[in-house]
Amino acid sequence: MKASTARAKGCGSTSNASRREFLQKAGGGFASLALIDLLSRDGFFRASAREFDPAKNPLTLKPPHFPTKAKHVIFLFMNGGPSQVDTFDPKPALTRFHGKPYQGESKVGSNGRPIGNLMQSPFAFRKCGQSGLEISDLFPYTSQFADDLCVIRSMHTDTAAHASGCLQMNSGSVFIGKPSLGSWLSYGLGSLNQSLPNFVVMTDPRGGPIGSASNWTAGYMPAAHQGTLFRSTGTPLLDLATPAGTSETTQRNSLDLLNQLNQEHLSSKPGESELAARIQSYELAYRMQTSAATAVDLSRESQRTREMYGLDQKLTADFGTKCLITRRLLEKGVRFVQLYSGGGHIEDTWDGHNDCISNHKLHAGETDRPIAALMADLKRTGLWDETLIVWGGEFGRTPTSEGVDKPGRDHDWHGFSMWLAGAGVKGGQAIGATDELGFKAVDEPCHVSELHATILHLMGLDHRRLTYFHQGLDQRLTGVVERNIVTRAIS
Repeated sequence: MKASTARAKGCGSTSNASRREFLQKAGGGFASLALIDLLSRDGFFRASAREFDPAKNPLTLKPPHFPTKAKHVIFLFMNGGPSQVDTFDPKPALTRFHGKPYQGESKVGSNGRPIGNLMQSPFAFRKCGQSGLEISDLFPYTSQFADDLCVIRSMHTDTAAHASGCLQMNSGSVFIGKPSLGSWLSYGLGSLNQSLPNFVVMTDPRGGPIGSASNWTAGYMPAAHQGTLFRSTGTPLLDLATPAGTSETTQRNSLDLLNQLNQEHLSSKPGESELAARIQSYELAYRMQTSAATAVDLSRESQRTREMYGLDQKLTADFGTKCLITRRLLEKGVRFVQLYSGGGHIEDTWDGHNDCISNHKLHAGETDRPIAALMADLKRTGLWDETLIVWGGEFGRTPTSEGVDKPGRDHDWHGFSMWLAGAGVKGGQAIGATDELGFKAVDEPCHVSELHATILHLMGLDHRRLTYFHQGLDQRLTGVVERNIVTRAIS
C-alpha cells in the first residue's frame, strides 16, 4: 500500500485521514500551544473575567452582578482567635462536666500542647433583645444590638496556626500571595471615591497580625487594589505631606510631567498593570494630602461623640478612635475597612493560652463599647443600610483548659463563632451549632470560603462569576471547591 493512500486510525475513530494529513494536524496542534501562550499573555482569553484594562483606572466604578443594599464592608478582626464558648456559643454541658478529663478523639492541641480538663465559661450568657439571642456578658454594649446580629456558630477552617489562619480568613488560602477579601471587592466593584484608598487597614498599636501585609495584599491583581495601612494617631500615612518649600503649583506641574512620561512608557508596554497602578497612585496620593488628613482629624467631634466611642478612656481610646475614623472613611466613600484588635503575639492578642479569662476581659473591654458606638452611629447617619459588618478572628478556642487546672485555652479550628450585621443581613438569630461541648461544627457547618461567598453575595457579587485570569486559570476568592452561600443569613 502506498504511503499516500494509507489511513491512520485513532482509538475508536472512524476518521479516514491520510498519514500526511494526520502529521499536519498533529504539527499544527503543537504549534498552537505557543500561540495559546502568546494569546493568554495578551489577554485574549480573559473575556469572561473582570480583568484589568491598563487603559482605564483600575478603580473605575463597576456595577454589581445583581442589585444589593450593601456598598461598604467593615471587618472587625479579633486577631488571635476569640473563644466561642466564652462569647457567642453558650455550652451548659461544660458546667456539668467542668474539671472532667476530655474523652474526645484528640489528646493534644495545636503545636503538641497537652489538652487539659473541660473548663466551663466564667462568663454568664443572657438572652438579649426581642430575639433572645444568647450573648456573653463580655459584651454589655454590643449585646444591645442583639436583634441586628446574625451569629454563625458553626464556622470552621483548615489550619491551627495563626499565620495561615489569618491568611485564610483574609484571602481564602493558607498560602501567601493570594488577593485579600478587600482586594477582591475593590477589583469587582471599583471605588466610590477618588480621594481616598478603596481599601483601608488599621492595626493594633501592639503590632500587626502574623503575616503582616500578606493579609491585605492584592496578590496577582493590580497594586491599586491592595490595602492601605492607616495610622489612628498622627499623620495617617507617612510621607504624605508636601515637601517644605514646594508650592502647590510646582507640585502639580511635576506630577503632570511625571504622568506624561509614564503614559508614554505605558503605551510601549500594553498590559503592564503595575505601571498603570503606579500612575494612578501618584494622583491618589496628591488628592489624599487633604482628604486623608481630614478623615482622621477628630478635633471637631463633639464631646458626646468622644464619650460614646470612649476616646478619653485609656482602655477604649485606640479602638474607639479607629471605629470613629471608620465611620468618617465610609462617609467619604471608602469601600472596605478592616480594623484589628490585638497585635503581636499571645496575650497581646485574643490568643489566651495562659489565662483566657483575663485575656478576653481585656480585649473585649477594649472593643465592645467602640463597636456598639460605631453601630449606633451608622444607624444615625443612614450608613447602616449600606454597610455590612463582619466580626471574628482566624479561629476559635478549645472548651478545655491548656494543661490541667490552667485557665488558658488552646486553638480550635474545628468550630467557632463569627457574626454579621448591617445591610442585607437577617439579624437576631444564631445559625448552625457546634457539638455539646463546643469543639466541632456539627450542624450547618460553614467553611471560611462559604463565609466569603456570603459576603460577596451581600455585596452584589456572585463568587462563581467574580474571577481574575492568572496562570492560565480564572482564579476565584472561594477557590475551586464548590461553595454555597449561607442563605439563612440574608434578609
